[in-house]
Amino acid sequence: MLVGTRLNSGEEASCVSLSEALLQPAAKHGGLYAPINLPILDDNFFKKAYKLKYDEIAMMIIKKFKFDIDKDIFKKALKRYAKFDKEAVEIKKLNKNLYINELWHGPTRAFKDMALQPFGAVLKELAKQNNKKYLIMCATSGDTGPATLNTFSDVQNIKVVCIYPKDGTSEVQRLQMVNQKGANLKSIGIKGNFDDAQKALKTLLNDKSFKNELSNLGLNLSAANSVNFGRILFQIIYHIYVCIKINSNKKPIDIVVPSGNFGNALGAYYAKKMGANIGKIKIASNANNILTELFTTGIYDLQNKKLIQTISPAMDILISSNVERLLFDKFGSIRTKELMDSLKSSGLYKLTKEELDELKADFEADFCSDEECENYIKNVSSKGILIDPHTATCLKLVDNDKLSVITSTAQWVKFTPSMIKAIKNRPTKDELADMKELAKEFNVKIPKSILELFSQKELHKEIIEQDKIKSNIINWLKK
Repeated sequence: MLVGTRLNSGEEASCVSLSEALLQPAAKHGGLYAPINLPILDDNFFKKAYKLKYDEIAMMIIKKFKFDIDKDIFKKALKRYAKFDKEAVEIKKLNKNLYINELWHGPTRAFKDMALQPFGAVLKELAKQNNKKYLIMCATSGDTGPATLNTFSDVQNIKVVCIYPKDGTSEVQRLQMVNQKGANLKSIGIKGNFDDAQKALKTLLNDKSFKNELSNLGLNLSAANSVNFGRILFQIIYHIYVCIKINSNKKPIDIVVPSGNFGNALGAYYAKKMGANIGKIKIASNANNILTELFTTGIYDLQNKKLIQTISPAMDILISSNVERLLFDKFGSIRTKELMDSLKSSGLYKLTKEELDELKADFEADFCSDEECENYIKNVSSKGILIDPHTATCLKLVDNDKLSVITSTAQWVKFTPSMIKAIKNRPTKDELADMKELAKEFNVKIPKSILELFSQKELHKEIIEQDKIKSNIINWLKK
C-alpha cells in the first residue's frame, strides 16, 4: 500500500492501492504517494536471479510487492522490453572497479523508456478495465516527454499532453516531441524553464476546476512524470539488476546517478532498502547544484537561485520533486509537510544535524561544471567510448578504490553539439553531419529513429505563455 507524503499533526494517513496511485497520482496537501514499507529480497532471491533475464528479474521483484494489479498485466507490460536493443540494460566494464550501466537502449534512447514503456502498458490496461478515458500529462526537461509520447502514441481512450521549455532541451529531444505522430498527442512548448513546466503540471493535478472541465469531457487526469509512483517502481528494478549481474549482490557497489528530479536516485535508495548491496548512492549534479547543497549542508535553498542552462539539460532543475519521498521515508509525513511548507512559503528549508547525518549515511553529492563535463567526455572518448553530458557528470564522484557503477541515462546522439565541442573543440554547424562524423570515427551506429527526425515534418509547433496552458489544453480536447 501507498500513503501520502504530507500530513498535519494529529491527522491520520489514508492508504491507497497502486492502481489508485497510478490513476490519481496527486496526494493530500500537495504531496506524493510513497510506499509504507518495501519488500525485502533475501539471499535465495539473488541466487535464483543471477541467471535470469531482465524481464524475468523484474517480474520476480514486482511479485514481492503484492500489488492489487493482476500479475498478467505486469507480465504483458514487461514484454515492451522486446522493442529495445538486444538487452533492455547493457552493463559494460570500464576498468577493474568501474562499470557503466547503460539504460538508454529503448525507443527514445534515454533511461525514461525503462520505466515509461511498461508504465504505459499498465496504465493502458487499467484504463481499459475501468472503462474510463484519461488525460495523461507530463512536464519534461527533455527525456520524459519523448518517452511518454512514444509509449502512448495512438493508444485508445488515452490523450497525452507534454509540456516542455522551448529553449530548455537539446534539438534531438525537441524534434522527438514535435515530430511524434499520434492523433491523441499534443506537445506544448512554453516560455520558461523546466521548473515552470513542472509547477504548471502540479498545479493542474490539484486544480479542481480543471478536473471538473475534464470530467465534463469524460476524462480523468493522471501524470507520467515521476510524481507518479508507477514510474519509480520500474526505476528500482535496474539498480537491483546491476548488483545481481556484476557480483551476485555479494560485494557493495557505489551507484553514481546523474540527478535532476531525483527519481533515478530514489530508485537506487529503495533498491538498497530492499536488499541490493549498494554502498553509497552518489548524486551527480551540474551547475544547478541544489542537491549538492542539500546533501552536504542540509539546506534546500531556492532563494535568489536562477536556473542555469547547461550542456546537460535534463538536469537543469531546481525543484527536485522526488526528494520529498526520501524525506518522508527518513523523517515521516508530519516533518515532510513542515519542510515542504517552508520551501513553499520562504523558498528554503533546513534539516537538523541529525537529519543531515541520516541522509549522509546513504548519500554523497557533488556537481560538475560544463568544462569539467567536456573534459570527462573527451577523456572517455580516448578509450573509444562515447558518453553523453549527463552520464559524464558521474565521473566527478567515482572513487577508483571502490567498486562503482555509473548510471548512463541517455545515448550521446541526443547531444551532438556538446559532444563535438568536447571531442573536437569546435561548434556544430550541421548537427546531422557531425553526428555521422562521430559515429564513423567511433564505429557506432546511429539509431534509425534518430536519423529520421531530421527529415520528418514538425507536427506540434505551438509555443505559449505559461498562463495559457490550461485553456490551451481544454480547447484542444474540445476539438
